[in-house]
Amino acid sequence: MKSLEYLVPKIVVEVMPKAELLDPQGKAVAASLNRLGKSEFTGVRIGKRFELTVDGPVDDAILSDVRTLADEMFSNSVIEDVVEITVDGVPVEVSL
Repeated sequence: MKSLEYLVPKIVVEVMPKAELLDPQGKAVAASLNRLGKSEFTGVRIGKRFELTVDGPVDDAILSDVRTLADEMFSNSVIEDVVEITVDGVPVEVSL
């Protein structure tokens, strides 16, 4: 029998710092990797991941709400981009 969690749709929103901005956390992790001898990694950027579940199917209204939340609550549009929204691993259009 499959777990109930498997049957509940999962929406994932990925947010990253804008490419043109410095990422101080990423730079700190990259420097640490280099100190640990992991010089094959030349850069690190650290973002945010939001996982949302819904009771029922993911329809256009739910996706519209997720896009609005992604733009207005989950990200700061001045310094971050919403880079991907997926539903059960399948990418959906990000822009409103």
